[in-house]
Amino acid sequence: MTARIYCFANQKGGVAKTTTAVNLGAYLAASGRRVLLVDTDPQSNATTSLGINPRTLSISLYDVLIDGRPAQDALTLTAWMNLDLLPASTDLAGAEVEMAGMMARERLLARSLASVSNKYDYIFIDEPPSLGLLTINGLTAATHGVIIPVQCEYLALEGLSLLLNTIRQVREILNDRLVIAGVVLTMYDARTNLGQEVVEDVRRFFPNEVYQTIIPRNVRLSEAPSHGQTILSYAPMSAGAMAYQALAQEFLQRVEGVHTTISPSSQQRV
Repeated sequence: MTARIYCFANQKGGVAKTTTAVNLGAYLAASGRRVLLVDTDPQSNATTSLGINPRTLSISLYDVLIDGRPAQDALTLTAWMNLDLLPASTDLAGAEVEMAGMMARERLLARSLASVSNKYDYIFIDEPPSLGLLTINGLTAATHGVIIPVQCEYLALEGLSLLLNTIRQVREILNDRLVIAGVVLTMYDARTNLGQEVVEDVRRFFPNEVYQTIIPRNVRLSEAPSHGQTILSYAPMSAGAMAYQALAQEFLQRVEGVHTTISPSSQQRV
């Protein structure tokens, strides 16, 4: 059994893409699924969100992509049961230039993940906020599709046409299995009319892909990464935690066809 691989992409920054990848992964891990989070962003936000200091890494995704090191060598245990990390370091900032001259450069990540795919149920690829070679690698590696976080703010759909065009091109040339596996509405403020208008707009634009669960604006969600924690361990009873718990249950219902009740316990390693 090989992992279902999803990438989380939106070339617009600040849409809770990393927050969604990290916390959805954490809740799936808490449900007993084996999850690998792959950080392809040179800013290393997913890495630091899981309490790993990218400056202290002896091996990271950069070494896997550029030097051909086995992905197994770079796998890093996190503080949470069933949740592993393939971390990013600042070295990754120069990777796209180095990858440009490499053979089959769009498939470097897919080839690397193939060697560890049978260890996990899900592999989540957190993409950088751009449409460069690292993002193309993530889209090419995604066996089960791309999940697009969209913030409930003005011009939320603006610029998505670029991403959709890139997805179409990758599907035609590199990965014929690539689909939009889901759209997650994030940073919702129920106090504003604009928030509800954006929800309606996005649901009209993606009538079959949008998750019913909406992620609210929540201070605890913003604080958790600075403490190197998931929302599940940092503030498990917060509104943000409840939303990601519901999203994880909806995700499993969609993907596995099962209704799973996920415990709010942190599932931290002893």
